[in-house]
Amino acid sequence: MIGRTPRIGVRRAPAQDRTWELVPNVSLRYVFLSPHLDDAVLSCGNLLLALGPAADVTVCTMFTEQSPPHTASARAYLRQCGAGSAPELYARRRAEDAGVLGAVGAEHVHAGFDDALFRKRSGALATRLARLLPEVGHVYPTYRLHVAAGRVRRSDRHVVRAVTELVERLVAPGPTVLVAPLGVGRHVDHVLVRDVAAHVGGDVLYYADLPYALRQGPDPAFVAEHRLAPVAVPVSGHGKTPLIAGYRTQVEALFPAGVPPLEDLLHVPAESLTVIEEGPA
Repeated sequence: MIGRTPRIGVRRAPAQDRTWELVPNVSLRYVFLSPHLDDAVLSCGNLLLALGPAADVTVCTMFTEQSPPHTASARAYLRQCGAGSAPELYARRRAEDAGVLGAVGAEHVHAGFDDALFRKRSGALATRLARLLPEVGHVYPTYRLHVAAGRVRRSDRHVVRAVTELVERLVAPGPTVLVAPLGVGRHVDHVLVRDVAAHVGGDVLYYADLPYALRQGPDPAFVAEHRLAPVAVPVSGHGKTPLIAGYRTQVEALFPAGVPPLEDLLHVPAESLTVIEEGPA
């Protein structure tokens, strides 16, 4: 919580593999930080449904744009999505996101920063060289070696500052619960947003990033430093599966066999937890 009490309410989980379940509090103000145009729903769709239109919820997606020239990794991503062009794809993705979030009663903010695959280095020389070889002018020229390495590069410092300033403006109106990525999978955009949330401070709910969290765990050093405890969000009915299906440009590439039942798993600073209701014995 950024500001004063209340804290994060939990109850004992009936499932033996979970210690705590979140008790969503619709009286609080929530700002979800989503690196890309689906991340908040993929990882926190059950929480968004539990909060519903009764809560004051804003989902701010940071990296919602692209710009040419495109690297080989960016072109491969466009082919994977079956996109005719990058501007067309990102316009469709923004429309999908607005539609899905509107359906759960959440406000949306599209920050307009370039996705890591499309992010450019500043400077006239880099711009000129990029016309000959796009990789030279990019901050993260390849997916595997750069985007997925989880290291925010020095040439991205202006983006870190801009994202930080935006988050500070979003929480300025008053006590706010930040819901931010945990950085599972080490996608650099997720790590950047995670670190900004930790810098802004308060009681941040960190979500295990899906689909990466199906195969990988969180950074143990970050979990230990922030004394994070796992907290599950109960699933009701079909849960977030129908919401995820709303991201039509992405869902087939992410889940070629169909969207499986997915829970939300949050990680919360232990000192922020307050037991407000005991679960079944």
